Amino acid sequence: MFKKIIITAGGLLLIVGLLGGIKGMQIAALIASGANASMPPEVVTTIAVTEDRWEPTLKAVGSLTAVQGVTVAAESPGKVVGIHFEPGATVQAGDLLLQQDTSIEEAMLRSAEASMALAKVNLARAQELIGKATIAQSELDAADAQFKQAQAQADNVRATIAKKTIRAPFSGRLGIRLVNLGQTLKEGEAIVSLQTLDPIFINFTLPQQELARLNLDLTVRVTSDAAPGQTFEGKITAINPDVDAATRNVRVQATLANPSAVLRPGMFASVAVVLPTNDSVLIIPATAVLYAPYGDSVFVVEDAKEGGGKVVRQQFVRLGVTRGDFVAVKSGLKAGETVVTTGVFKLRNGAAVAVDNALSPEFKLDPKPNDS
Repeated sequence: MFKKIIITAGGLLLIVGLLGGIKGMQIAALIASGANASMPPEVVTTIAVTEDRWEPTLKAVGSLTAVQGVTVAAESPGKVVGIHFEPGATVQAGDLLLQQDTSIEEAMLRSAEASMALAKVNLARAQELIGKATIAQSELDAADAQFKQAQAQADNVRATIAKKTIRAPFSGRLGIRLVNLGQTLKEGEAIVSLQTLDPIFINFTLPQQELARLNLDLTVRVTSDAAPGQTFEGKITAINPDVDAATRNVRVQATLANPSAVLRPGMFASVAVVLPTNDSVLIIPATAVLYAPYGDSVFVVEDAKEGGGKVVRQQFVRLGVTRGDFVAVKSGLKAGETVVTTGVFKLRNGAAVAVDNALSPEFKLDPKPNDS
């Protein structure tokens, strides 16, 4: 009995040993196969680093303001008896906008004009009599003073009537009417907004280190989401003589032509100040850059040292301004080098790649997406 047990245990050990040997051989074969295997090359698109000349610009965000803009208001209290404008209309300087009740002032003016006429007659009579030495000089002086006093009284009433006859102080476009016929206005109560829209100002700020590069008459280009696809050109017309002590920025004002009145006071817009010199820059598509907190990098395509094919080398770069689909490279690359433009996130230094530019996107300096 004991002998059978030993034979059975020995057979089991032999079977386990055979199975273990077979599995070990399989694992060793897999390890050897993995050691000799290589990753297939990643398919990428590429482009050559090119040199271009870009206009250097200073960019900012500005606010549009009217060259002349005011809310027309009542100078004197009074009842509205006539509204002579249409909301949104264009008016010329001096056009009548609103008439307040002046019936009392007109009556006072007639009385003042009558007093002035009498005083004028008395003055003329006194001048005639003084020539004949029949009155004293003091009587002539009193007549002259009475005439001037009556004249001043009439002018005062005329000024009151003029204040209640409200006219456009300058040419421009009116806004929404804020008063109604028959309404009694208080002094300073708003009537309508009046704005000159062409030309128009844009105010913006730039850092103090850019002050030395700024001059009057530099060209500015302005774009706004209120006018997609349009660029408005103007000139710098004023630079503040002082720098904001809190932000260390200098305030700049440019004047733009706005014939279609697309730009309105109060809008914000993007501003690019065009500097007079052109800079030579190396440019690559922005999609070629692998952005990272420790530094931006690109993958340069090179010939493999062994076995042929292409490999990539990770190269850290210092970037400049962005324009359209491209970004300027200040350092790290040379003109003519080939960089990967798509799929950089899946690459590593020394990875094998296969170049296929059949599906490469089109890169432009001034892209205009159809669905923007």
